[in-house]
Amino acid sequence: MKQETALKILKSGQNVFLTGSAGTGKTYLLNQYINYLKERRIRPAIVAPTGIAASHLDGQTIHSFFGLGLRSQVDDWFLDSLLQKKYLHQRFKNLKVLIVDEVSMISPELMESMDKILRAFKFSNKPFGGIQVILSGDFFQLPPVSRERKAKRFAWQAPVWKSLNFATCYLQEKFRQDDDKLINILDDIRSGEISEASYTYLQDRHQAELENFRPTKLYTHNVDVDRINKEELDKLPGEERVFLYTSSGSAKNVEKIFKSSLLLEEVVLKKDAVVLFIKNNLEEGYINGTTGVVVDFDEDDGLPIVEIFSGRRIKVAPLDWTLENENGKILATVSQIPLRLAWAITIHKSQGMTLDAAEIDLSKTFEVGQGYVALSRIRSIKGLRLLGINDTALRVDPLILQIEDRMKEASQRFSDEMESYREEELEKKFKDFILKAGGTVKKEEIEEERAFLKEEREKLERALKSGDVEIVKREKKPNYKITEELIDQVADFQELVEKRGMTAGTVIGHLQKIKEMDPAINLEKFKPNWEVVDMVREAVEDLKKENKKENFLEDGTLKLKPIFNALDGEVSYDDIKLALLFMD
Repeated sequence: MKQETALKILKSGQNVFLTGSAGTGKTYLLNQYINYLKERRIRPAIVAPTGIAASHLDGQTIHSFFGLGLRSQVDDWFLDSLLQKKYLHQRFKNLKVLIVDEVSMISPELMESMDKILRAFKFSNKPFGGIQVILSGDFFQLPPVSRERKAKRFAWQAPVWKSLNFATCYLQEKFRQDDDKLINILDDIRSGEISEASYTYLQDRHQAELENFRPTKLYTHNVDVDRINKEELDKLPGEERVFLYTSSGSAKNVEKIFKSSLLLEEVVLKKDAVVLFIKNNLEEGYINGTTGVVVDFDEDDGLPIVEIFSGRRIKVAPLDWTLENENGKILATVSQIPLRLAWAITIHKSQGMTLDAAEIDLSKTFEVGQGYVALSRIRSIKGLRLLGINDTALRVDPLILQIEDRMKEASQRFSDEMESYREEELEKKFKDFILKAGGTVKKEEIEEERAFLKEEREKLERALKSGDVEIVKREKKPNYKITEELIDQVADFQELVEKRGMTAGTVIGHLQKIKEMDPAINLEKFKPNWEVVDMVREAVEDLKKENKKENFLEDGTLKLKPIFNALDGEVSYDDIKLALLFMD
C-alpha cells in the first residue's frame, strides 16, 4: 500500500493496523496524520511500550499514560483505584484518537488492559471505549519482553484485536535504506530463507573499517554495553562523580523497582560523558530516551548539567521511582538521577532509530528479531561493521511468517476499497469523522490553527537555536507554581498529592522549591505530627555530632539515607523530607 492511500484510511476514522518493513515511513506517515488532526483541533494521544519508542512521536509510555505503574494486567480492584483518580478522568474524557507505536513489543495482556481501562473511563462496552485506535509497528521486529515463553505473546493474539476490526495498511515502499544489498538481506530475513548472496554481503562487512563514520555500538546484552561504556568513561580525563540511590520500603520491593526499570544503584559520570535519560520529565524538557553529553557539574549541589541534542542545557536532579499495590498504596520508592552512559546501547533500545553507521555484535543473539532490528537501523550496508553473528540473528518467529501473506492480502483489499471511492465521497467521510471527534472543518479555523502551530514551532526553534531557554520555559507554567496555587484550596498534604496526581516525593520537591522562593510562606498544614518531626530532628542532631564525611553531600547537606537508617526505617523518606522542611 502507498502512504497516500494509508493516510486516506486514517483520515476516514477507521481503526488501523499500520505495518510494513523497517524504513517504509510508518513514523513519517503517523506524523502527517497527527499534524492533520491538530490542525483541526483534535489532540491525539500517542503512546508506546518503551520511552525510547515513544520519543519518536513525542509521546509517552503506555504504562505512564494509563496509570499502570509497573504492571501489565489489570484486575477489578486496581481498576477501581484508577477510577478514583481525577486526572485520569480528565485525560480520557476528551480522548478520541489513540496512536500506539511499536506494536510488536506489546503483549496480549497489555492490549487487554488498555481496552479494559478505556471501556471503564468511557462508560462504553465498545472496544477501547469506541475511540479511533491506530496500532503501528512491524511484528518482524522485537517481541514483548518476557521471562517465560508463552503460547500467546503478540498483541494480535489478544481477543480485543479481532473486535477492533482493523483496516490493515501494509506499507512496502522503502525510504530508509538506500542500497539494494541491504534491502535484499532484510527481505531475505522476512521471507525466512537467507540466500548465499546475503550471507556473502554480511561476511564482507565482518570487521570492516568505517571511514568518516563514528558508529553507534549495538549489542544484544547489557553486560557488553556496560563494558563498552565503562571503557569509554575511563578514557575521559577529569574527576569521576558518583551518584548513589536512596530508597524506602522492603528490600524485596526495592529490588522489583530495579528489575523493572533502567535504574542504576550507582551512576558514575565525568565531564564529556555521553548519557541517556531513563525517565520522563516534561517540565525540565526531557523524556525517557533523550540523549546528551555531560558538559559540567553544578557548583552548588554537584548535580550533572547535560546538553541535549537540541542544544538545551539541563541540570539533572534525582527523581523518584515507586512501586504501588492494587489499592494505590506506595510499597517502595527509589530516588536516583535519571541517567545512564550511552556510548553503546542494546539492540532493544535502538528499535525505531535511524543510524548512518553502526558497529553491531550479533554473536550472542538470543531472541528472534534482534538481528533484523539491528541491521534495519542503518541506511546503507556501507555503514555496517559486523563484529560477529550466530544462527538466531537472522531468524524471525515462525508465527509471523505464517501471517505475513495474510497481512499483505488484507492490505491490498483495503487499498482497493479506498481507491474505489469518489473524491467527494472521501471528503464527506473525512469531515464526518472530524466532527464526530469534536474537531473543526471550517476552513478559516483550520488555517488559523495551522498558522498558530507553525508560529509555535518557529518560536521554539528560535529559542533552542539561540540558547535562550527561558523563552521555552515561559511557554508552560512551572509545575511547582501549579502546586503553589493549590495550597489554599486543600486541607492537608494527602489532599494536595491527590489533587496534583503526582507522587508524594514530587510534591514535596515542589514544596521545597516554593519555600526556597518564599521563605515566609505558611506551610504548617503540611507538617507531619510532632513525634515524627522530633524523631527526625534528634536523628539529624546526632548525625551532625558524629560528623562522618560519608553522611554528607559536598555542599554540607546531610544525606537522607543516614537519617532513614538512624531511625531504623520507622519513618518513611517522604516524612523525613517533609519534616526537614520545618527544621531550621
